[in-house]
Order: sequence, then structure tokens, then C-alpha cells
Amino acid sequence: MPANASLPREPVRAAAPGRPKDMEKASAILEAARRLFTGHGFDGASMDQIAAAAGVSKLTVYSHYGDKDTLFAAVVRSYCEQNLPDSLFESAPEMPIRDRLLQVGRVFFAFVSSPEAVAGHRMLCSPRTADTHLPGKFWQAGPERVQQALAELLSRRAAIGDLDISDSALAARQFVTLVKGELHARLVLGCCDRDEDADAHVAAAVDFFLRAYAPRSGR
Repeated sequence: MPANASLPREPVRAAAPGRPKDMEKASAILEAARRLFTGHGFDGASMDQIAAAAGVSKLTVYSHYGDKDTLFAAVVRSYCEQNLPDSLFESAPEMPIRDRLLQVGRVFFAFVSSPEAVAGHRMLCSPRTADTHLPGKFWQAGPERVQQALAELLSRRAAIGDLDISDSALAARQFVTLVKGELHARLVLGCCDRDEDADAHVAAAVDFFLRAYAPRSGR
């Protein structure tokens, strides 16, 4: 080989996904998107704005999340997982069933009544998004996961005799509907304060649920 010949260069490898720097960028994008979606709505928050708020390029946003709809779903999923973690839905058989359901109900109601959740609910009910596929993405990323996890909790507690439930998925849907109740609707409409009677409201919902699903003697 001639003395002045250069050795072939090894190809430069692209950064593997999942490295700390990539995770930091993904987290920054989610946080920026959450703030902007909450403050400006889905249409009012552009990918350029999200990229600027996250301190990354727009190309980086697209490389992590593909498109704006997918980013929105990721924000919903991340926010739900942070505030309603899997540990919330552990059966905890050592705890009385009423105490366990009160615990779940209080955390769930605090979540759905948070400013971010209320803003998201209003946004999804607006005419501009009601007829799009965005509500479906929201449902799959958030409420569907919560109801499935709750149904598993109810099924496990029914298996040890704490509840009398034949359809845990239906019971889970009824529970979250009861816990949200009129108070959540009034919050969304701006007709009441967030903390108004929240504890009493959740306790009443749990007691109503238990009257329907408490074990029947002699069965």
C-alpha cells in the first residue's frame, strides 16, 4: 500500500434509540407538548412551538413521535401513567375493600379534576375535534388503560369474596362514571371550585358502588 494511502474509515454509527440523551429529549418534548396543548389546545400548539419549547429541532420531534396526533396520544399516556401509576390498581387484599376503593377513587378524581385534565376534556369536546379521530386516540391512551387496570383490581377482589361481580369490565366503567359524576361535569363547565365537596363526593360514589356489588349473604 502506498505510504500516503489512507485507511478506509469505519462507518459512523447512528445513535441507538433509548440512550440517556434521547430519553431526555423525549421527556422534554412531552413536557413542552403537555404545556402547549393545555394552554393553547391541539390546533393552537404547533410542532414548531413544541420543538422550540423543548429546546430541540422540529426534525427531532418528528423522529421521536412521528406526527402531532401520535405526540398528543403520547402526552396523554405519559400524563396518565405518572398520575395513575400501575401501583394504584394493585388489589391490596390486606386492605378493607371500601378503604381500597376510596383510595383509588380519590386519586382518580384528583387526576380528572386537575387543570390539565379539565382543559383536555374541554378541548376534546370542542366542535373542531369532536368529529376527528383525536378523541379515539385519547381514549385508547388514557381512559381505556385505567378502566382495564381497575377491572383487574375488581376481579381480583371478587375472587377472594370481597365483591360480587360477574362483569368486572362493566363494573369498572360504572365506578369511574360514579366517581366523576356531576361534580366533574360542573368543573368542566366552570360552575364550581375544584375542591368543592370532593371527598364527600367520592365517598358517596364508593358507597353507592358497594351497595350494588357487596357480597350477598346466602349466595
